[in-house]
Amino acid sequence: MILAQLAHFASHTVSSLALFQEEQTVSFSPMGLWGHMGWLARCVAILLFIESIWSLAVMIDRYLYFSAARKQSREFAPKVAGALKDSKLEEAIKIADRNKKSHLAEVVTAGLQEFRASAGAPTEETIASSGRALDRAEAIVHAKLKRGLSVLATIGATAPFVGLFGTVVGILNAFQQIATQKTSGIGAVAGGISEALVTTAFGLLVAIPAVMAFNYFTGRVESFDVEMDNSSSELIDYFIKQSHKR
Repeated sequence: MILAQLAHFASHTVSSLALFQEEQTVSFSPMGLWGHMGWLARCVAILLFIESIWSLAVMIDRYLYFSAARKQSREFAPKVAGALKDSKLEEAIKIADRNKKSHLAEVVTAGLQEFRASAGAPTEETIASSGRALDRAEAIVHAKLKRGLSVLATIGATAPFVGLFGTVVGILNAFQQIATQKTSGIGAVAGGISEALVTTAFGLLVAIPAVMAFNYFTGRVESFDVEMDNSSSELIDYFIKQSHKR
C-alpha cells in the first residue's frame, strides 16, 4: 500500500515537472510576445505604434518651430523697436519680412502694412483698422502655433483606452486557452496574459509622453500669445503717438 502511494506520488511529481517545463517554454522576448499575440492584439499594437510615431513627429515639428520663432523674435524685437523709434516705417517692415519665422514679426508686419496705407496721414480710422489687422494676424499666428497639438491631446487621451482594449482581448484569449486545453496551468494562459500586459504597457508608454508634450507646448503657446498681445498694444500706442505729432 505504501509502495503504491509512493509510486503514485512519484508519477504525479514527474507529470508536474513536465508541465512546469512545458510552461517555461513561453518566451517573453519582444518577438516571442509578438508570436503569442492574436491578430486582434497585433492590430492594437500596430495602432499604438502608429500613434507613437505620429506624436513623436508632432513633438519634433513643434519644438523646431517654437525654437525658431523664439530665436528670431529675440533678434527682431530690438531691431524693429529701433527702426520705429527713428520713424523708419519702411525699414521696420523690411526687418519684419526678413524674420518670417518670428511670431512677433508676422503680427507686427500686418499692423505696419495697414498703417502704411494712411500715406503719412494717420487718423483714428487708420489706427482702428491697424488694430483689427493686428487682431486678425494674432488669430492666424495662434492657429499656426497650435497646429498639431490636438493630435497630441487625442493620442494622450485615447492611447490608454486602446491599450485597455488590447488587455480585454488578451484576457479573453487566456480564458479561451483554458477552455480549449482543459487545464488551469500558467502555461495555458501565459500567451493571453502577455498580450494583456504588453498592450497595457504600450498604451501607457504612448500616452504619457503625448500628454506631457501637449501640456508643455500649450504653455509655450500661451506665452507667445502674451508676447503678441503686448507687441500689438505697444504698436497701437506708437500709432497713436504718431497721429498726435501730425
